[in-house]
Order: sequence, then C-alpha cells, then structure tokens
Amino acid sequence: MATEILMPALSPTMEEGTLAKWLVKEGDEVASGDLLAEIETDKATMEFEAVDEGIIGKILVAEGTEAVKVNTAIAVLVEDGEEVGDVAAAAPAAPAAAEADAAPAAVEAAAPAAAPAPQAADGTRIFASPLARRIAADKGLDLTQIAGSGPKGRIVKADVEGATAAPKAAPAAAAPAAAPAAAAAPTGPSADQVAAMYQDREYEEISLDGMRKTIAARLSEAKQTIPHFYLRRDIKLDALLAFRSQLNKQLEARGVKLSVNDFIIKAVANALQAVPEANAVWAGDRVLQMKASDVAVAVAIEGGLFTPVLQDADQKSLSSLSTQMKDLATRARDRKLAPHEYQGGSFAISNLGMFGIDNFDAIVNPPHAGILAVGTGVKKPVVGDDGELTVATVMSVTMSVDHRVIDGAVGANLLKAIVENLENPMTMLA
Repeated sequence: MATEILMPALSPTMEEGTLAKWLVKEGDEVASGDLLAEIETDKATMEFEAVDEGIIGKILVAEGTEAVKVNTAIAVLVEDGEEVGDVAAAAPAAPAAAEADAAPAAVEAAAPAAAPAPQAADGTRIFASPLARRIAADKGLDLTQIAGSGPKGRIVKADVEGATAAPKAAPAAAAPAAAPAAAAAPTGPSADQVAAMYQDREYEEISLDGMRKTIAARLSEAKQTIPHFYLRRDIKLDALLAFRSQLNKQLEARGVKLSVNDFIIKAVANALQAVPEANAVWAGDRVLQMKASDVAVAVAIEGGLFTPVLQDADQKSLSSLSTQMKDLATRARDRKLAPHEYQGGSFAISNLGMFGIDNFDAIVNPPHAGILAVGTGVKKPVVGDDGELTVATVMSVTMSVDHRVIDGAVGANLLKAIVENLENPMTMLA
C-alpha cells in the first residue's frame, strides 16, 4: 500500500519550511529511523527521519522548495514488491508561478489524500504516520486513545496493528457562540502603498525569510499584548573585573576564558532562585512558577537572532556555563540548534555592551516574564562608600518585565539580587 510522506512539524510553532536537501533518492529502501531529508525551519536546519519502512517510490517536492506547508505530501513510500513505476502522484504547487497556458495533466493518485491530522480533545495535534492513520481508519481506532512508540511519541504502524477499537467518546456539546471579535488593531500602510512612496527612488527589495517573518510576528504580538514595565540600575563592575581576571589566569591551563556575560548569566540564574516568584512564565490563563533557573541568552546571527536556553544554570559552575554558552552560540550562528535548545526558559538576557551601547530597552519574549538588557561598562565618577569621589567602571542595565506575571516590588527585588550578585561576584561561587 502506497503511503504519503508528509512535511513534518519539527517544532510546535512550525507551519511551513524549506525542503533543503533530500538524503535519499527514488528506489532507495528505508527503515524507521533512517534520515530522509534536511528541512529548514524559521530557526534551524534539521534532519527528518523515516517512521515507516519501505521504498521511496516517488519524490513529490524537489529539494530547495520553499514555503512547503506542514502535512503537505513530499514523497510516496511503497511496500516491497509494489511497482515503483506505477506510483503517480501530483506534486504540490511550487511557490514559483506556473506557466499560464500549461494544462495540468490528469494523474491518478497513488493513495487517497491524507486525512487532516487528528487532534486530542483539548485541540493538541496527535502525531501519527500516514500508514498508522490509514490502518487506524480501517480498524475504526481512535488515535487519541493510543500511545505512540515512535520518535517524540509519534504513533507508528506497530502501535495500531495490535490495537482493538474502543467506542469513541461522545462529542462535547457545542461551545457557546464566541463573543464578537474585538476591533482589528490598526495596521501600517500596505506593501504597495510603501512602494508607491518610493517609486522615484532607487532601492533593493529584500524578501522576508522564515526567521524574519517569525521575529516580526512574535515581537509585534509581544509589544501589543504584554503590559511591559521597565526597571533600571547601574552596576559597579570593578570587583567583578578583578575577580574575572584572577579566575581566567587560573583557568588558562584548561582553555577556559570567562566573559562578563558568563557572570551575568550566573547572576540572573541565582537571582531567580533567590526571588522564586519572578521565576515564572505566562500561560494564558495561569502562571507557571518554575523550579530550575533556565536562562535564555540572545545570540545575533546573520538575518536574525536565536535565544538558546541554558537549563539549570543555577546549578552549573561559571566554567561550565561559559563552555556551554560558547557551544550554543557557535551552533546558533550555523543554524544547527535543535528546537529543545532554543525553546523554554523563563527569563532572557540581551547584551549589546560589546557594541558600545550604553543602555536600551528589550522586548519580553513570550512566554518569558522578563528580559535583562545589558549595556557596556564605562568609567564614571561615583561617590564611594566613604563619601569620597572616585572613578568606577559602571554598567547600565534595564529589566523589561511582563506585569501579568511580575509586580513592581517583585521585579525590584529580582533586579536588586542580580546587582548584588554582580557587585559581589565571589558570593556566586558559594
């Protein structure tokens, strides 16, 4: 029985992707777990594995095709003994415009079109292979009642072959009619209107890639829906700089060189433990208070940014954090991070100090409750504890906070803890 291989959803938010490269060709035999293709999402290039065994009968989407929607058929898998030459399926339309006068050929489909992906009662998508869905439909099985044994809980052929049908639960009563939609938020001028403004000026038009579209959508949503407030502090860095210099001399033999950013990550992680009410995320109708300090750090890459997450940062040493951060940053710039490495976290850090920026306000990245914007350290005259005027290296930080999760006093206590950690760096080793 021919089976369609569908464009996978490689992250919870993925809606479309680019089929960057096929790792198999028509006629190749594949088994569950074999690599089929490289898929580019808005964030990374990831490898796509087979979940069923068979022979690649037909490749429907050529490598390099952009904007392939999730659940679009990209290839056809046939069983051993089935004639590959008999497989025919219509390839999905490519983003490029087709010839206007080209008449589409009448093609007999190799298999019925895949049914929409099943969903659980709460609306979450149930991941199942096309073959498993087809067998389940033939046997009258409810996929929401079957536990998947495939990658990431995906339901595969073996899960449904031995299952027996059970009566499906009665459908829930129809929900009351939704309230009238709120007035649409005002939008800016259309693309055509903007182009018309500059029709007599020379310019280059740059198409938006998936990452830029995602950044635009998420940050627009964040500024429109998150009630931001901002807290600012100056931090004296002289003790930290001296301590860092001392540690780097001792760590030189191990090839470890601590950056100021490594100390900031550790300071934030420890502060989230000291002020646990701030170590939380917004979840729509509730707040999730986290136990561990999972800190996200913004990394600039060509055309956008990643925010890889350092999990359990409060439990890791400075040298461990430094090594892990360097690895994540390198792979982020190569777009080789897996989704679990840049999703999650409760708080983020964005450091533009290396660019000479004194201070700035960052946008909270939902569902995080806050983000620390870090400026550069500059020498300034300050009044010392003895009342005498002296010179100190001072770094300005601004903490942007989601007021739905963190109130002013809690945010102030969190920022105070961060400042104390950075101005007394030895305490972070205790």
